[in-house]
Formats: sequence, structure tokens, C-alpha cells
Amino acid sequence: MTTSATRATTPQTHAARARPEDSRLSFRHEAIASFAFAGIVIHLFLRFVLMTSAQSYQLPLKAALVLAGIPLLYELAVRIWHGQFGSDLLAGISIATSILLGQYLAGTVIALMLAGGNALEAIATRRASAVLEALARRMPTVAHRERAGGAENVALEELRIGDSVVIYPHEVCPVDGVVVKGHGVMDESYLTGEPYRMSKTPGAEVLSGAINGDTALTIRSTRLPADSRYARIMRVMEVAQQQRPRLRRLGDRLGAYYTPVAVLVAILAWYFSGESIRFLAVLVIATPCPLILAIPVSIIASISLAARRGIVIRDPSVLESADTCQTMIFDKTGTLTYGEPQLTQQIVATGFSPKEILGLAGSLEQYSKHPLAEAILRAARSEGATLQEASEMAEQPGQGLRGAVNGRNVWVTSRARLLKQAPGEESKLPASAAGLECVIAIGGSYAATYQFRDEPRSESKSFIAHLLPKHVVTKVMLVSGDREAETNHLAQRVGVTKVYASKSPEEKVAIVREETARARTLFLGDGINDAPALLAATVGVAFGQHSDITAEAAGAVILDTSLAKVDEFLHIGRRMRRVALQSALGGMGLSIFGMGLAAAGYLPPVAGAVMQEIIDVLAILNALRAGFFFGALTDFD
Repeated sequence: MTTSATRATTPQTHAARARPEDSRLSFRHEAIASFAFAGIVIHLFLRFVLMTSAQSYQLPLKAALVLAGIPLLYELAVRIWHGQFGSDLLAGISIATSILLGQYLAGTVIALMLAGGNALEAIATRRASAVLEALARRMPTVAHRERAGGAENVALEELRIGDSVVIYPHEVCPVDGVVVKGHGVMDESYLTGEPYRMSKTPGAEVLSGAINGDTALTIRSTRLPADSRYARIMRVMEVAQQQRPRLRRLGDRLGAYYTPVAVLVAILAWYFSGESIRFLAVLVIATPCPLILAIPVSIIASISLAARRGIVIRDPSVLESADTCQTMIFDKTGTLTYGEPQLTQQIVATGFSPKEILGLAGSLEQYSKHPLAEAILRAARSEGATLQEASEMAEQPGQGLRGAVNGRNVWVTSRARLLKQAPGEESKLPASAAGLECVIAIGGSYAATYQFRDEPRSESKSFIAHLLPKHVVTKVMLVSGDREAETNHLAQRVGVTKVYASKSPEEKVAIVREETARARTLFLGDGINDAPALLAATVGVAFGQHSDITAEAAGAVILDTSLAKVDEFLHIGRRMRRVALQSALGGMGLSIFGMGLAAAGYLPPVAGAVMQEIIDVLAILNALRAGFFFGALTDFD
């Protein structure tokens, strides 16, 4: 009988579902580019180093054209059969023309550039499979199932609902469940978007994929691994991979117009003159090197510029599309906010000094691993509060933090715990507010309430305000897994009106896909829960290196978590498009002028090849400008 565990796949099996045709296409073009490159290098070595005869140094080029040119010409025939006319088509015709003219070096160079560009595109497409592999690597392959004699290691797929599973310190939780033994914290921010480590005591729910803290926990599994939160994210990622927007390259869009014009001029020149040499001469001067060379050069130069600015471009196509996105979609935690709680409000009871209370609380929190301890310590240091040694410290599960500081008994706890022990203090407490809070009692009496929020980045409001007037952005959205009150509070502070809160990764990707169907989208996120949305958007941008999964899913990774760097990325993309268009259109304009001369019989094939080389050099030199920029690349304060 088949058990319910076989109804779905575990996270590890999802990584095996990569589309093999993407890998084969990438490897084929990589091999073709390698053959062409090797032929050019050997040719140059034989010609200029060993100074062999023409027959000898042309041989590597002929071999390269056989190994590289024929597969490309086959792809050309397939494109023609399907009615596709882009820059690749004219490049293929040019390879055939160069072979007929004996211009083997030019033909091999065209083959190298054509195959190299296609290989880069196939590699970028293949990255989505790498995301699934990274997700699978992050999950444990075994779980520690509790038995009478102790914990035993079992394969993840052997777990059943109701099993007791031990999670050791700093391990990734293998399955959804409920804590039955132990007290600690878990980092669920990658999955939920919540910026805090969450306390875990018996009865608390845990999510697969969360990272355990410093203490061991025993949980009772409530779902099969195949039905867990992490596995569902994997399935959403698969769908996002299969439906990822395909960006049409700038060279293809220009080539779709240029190629028919060049071929038509060549045919008309042959027809009206009756000389086939004019057909060849026109195609030689029409070789689309400004498209094949200048645009990739400007992209590579821009990638270099971005790297110097702390921006890693993982998919070159995003540079062409970044500044054309009309909809900007933000995750909340870690993108528009700092991703960590900040002490934002100190409400101190009558008779107590705010600085004194902060010093006492900070002195005690030095010894705590509570999620809010670091926020209190930061505030104490920034305000110059005195931190002292604490004694008799105790942090019993569910009771808060107790200790003695300079002879005074200090208790940092929750509102509910304080009122349970001292109900008479209720009138002294302020009204509850959104966000997190803790209360502080000194000598058994209420002394202060501390309120915490994940504060917005200092540049968030000005960055969002400048998007509409300075870029083509017409809609700004905030889509978060965080609570509605917290998300709306942030949206009001930074100036976003379109808000979606408490959204799961599945819901996020559905929203992004719906918006992408209307207009080009840019999604900015930083957690595993953002990875499917990063894939679904036209352009995905990730902050930092907190997760290799998020970085794999993104087209660009901002190493320095700063919105100013996002603006630099947009401007680098805008500048790349401008320089690439200048190079390509300028080169094409000169080529069209040369085509007219060749069609009229004033430019023979050999002279046309020389003129084309001059045009190529000019286009490439202009394209290199994309990699040099001095000054600011941002336009907001």
C-alpha cells in the first residue's frame, strides 16, 4: 500500500527538475565559442609568432568554422524556417559570406561573438535551476527522530505526522511542527519576512527551513516534509522558474529591422546590376558587428562599473530592462527597513529617570540572547547610559529576565507577565501599541515600557519620492509577509500607498506575476520568501548576501544594503542602454551608408571588409564608455 508520504516530493527532489534543454543549449554554445576562440588564438600564434605560410595559419580558422560555423548555420536555417529575423540571422549570413570570400578570420570572430552571446543568455536562463539546487542544499537530508533509546537519524522522507523530532542548536528545522520540549529562539525571517528571532516554548509553532538558536528543541511534526512550508516554497519556485518573463535582447529588437533591410539591399544590388559580387559586397559591409560586438561590450563595461560600485550583475539582460520598469515592488523587512528591531519609544513611570532605567535594563540585557536585548544595548550605548555588572541573573523560560544591578532588583518582562504577578500596576501602564514591547520593573514596581519597531532606512522616503519624477516608474507597491499594522505603519512613513501585508511566498509571486502581466516590474527583496517573486518579476534585485538562494534568484545583487545603490543600478542600466544604442545605431548608420556605396559598385568586398572593421572599432570604442563614469550615479537626496 502506498503511504501518504509518496503523494508529493521532498525539497531535495525538486532540484532534479531542471529543464535539460537549457543546459544542453548552454553547453553547445559554450563549446562552439571555445572552438572559435581556440582557432583565432592558434591562427594569430602561427601568423605573427611562428610566421608560417598563409596556407598554415588559415588552417585553424577553417577548422574553427567547420566546428563552430556549421552548427550556427544550422540554427540559422531553423530560425529562417520559423520566420525569425534578428541580428543572429544576419550574423549567420555574414559567416557564410565570409567563407565564400575567404575572409576566414572575420567569419570566425563573428562565430565567436554570436556563440558567446548565446551561451551567456543560456547560462542566465539556467540560473533558475541553480536556485532550486540552492534551496535543496539548505535543507537537511536527515532528521533526528526521537525514540525510547534516544534520537535516531532517519531520511527526511521517512518522517510521519506525529513524530517527535529533535533539532540541535543552529540546525535548520526539517519539518513543520509544534514545540513539545525546550525553550529557545528561531530565525524565521527568511521564510516569513518577520525581522525578529522568534521565541519558542512548548506549544509554539515552528516552520521548516527556520534556523534554530543556541538550545536544542524537541518538536512534534504536524505535516509531512513534502507538505511543509519549505516544500511549498520550492513548488512555487518551480512554477516561477517555468513562467519567468523572457526578455527580448536589444540586439534582437534592432536586428529585426536591420536584417531585412540589409538582405533586401543586397538582393536588389545583385538584381539590378547582374553582378553577384555586389550581393557579397553589401553583406560584408552589412555584417552586424555593431549589434554583435558593441552591445555586448557596453554590457560588459557596465557590469564592470557596477562591480566597482558594489553591485553584482548576475543576469546581463537586467541592465537592458532595469530603467524601463514602470512598477517598483518592495519587500518590507531588510529592504525599506534595516531588518532589526530598534528601541523607538521609552515611556518611563513617574519617579524614574529614563537614562537610569536604560542603564539598568542594558546592564541586565548584556547577558541575554533575547531578540530585543541587542536593541536595548544599542540604545543604552548611543544615549551614554552607564552599563554595570549584574548579579543573581536568571532568565527562566516564559518569565523574562531577572537580575540585580548595583543592589537593585531589575525585571524585564512582558505586560501580561507583570500584570499576572502585580495586577495593581495596570493603571500605570500605557495603552498597547503596534509593534513589540517589553516592560521593566524595579524593586517589584513598574518603571518603564519600551516599544520597538523595525525602523525604515534613512533614505527610504526620499528614494521612493524620487522614483516617479526621475524614472519611468508609475506605480510603487509594498508587498510583505509582515503583519498588517507594521506594514501599514511603514508605508505611511515612507510614502507608499499600495500595500499588501501578511502575504505568503505563494501570494507574493501571484501579485508580482499579475503586475508583470500589466507592465515591466522590478522587485526588491532579501529573504528566501522573496526568491519566487524575484524570479517572477521582469527584474529581480536582492539586497546583501544573507542567502545564496535569494542571490541566485536575483538578476542583480546589491552587496551594500543601501537604496542609493539601487538607484545607481538603475542609472547604470539607463546609461548602458544609451551608450549601447549610440554605438549600435551609429554603427548601423555608417554600415547602411557603406551598403549604398557597395550596391552602387563603388565599394568592392575587400574594401567593404576594411570599412566594416573601421566601423566596428569606432562602435566598440564608444561602447567602452559605459564602463567609465566619474561622479554621483544617484539623483535623490
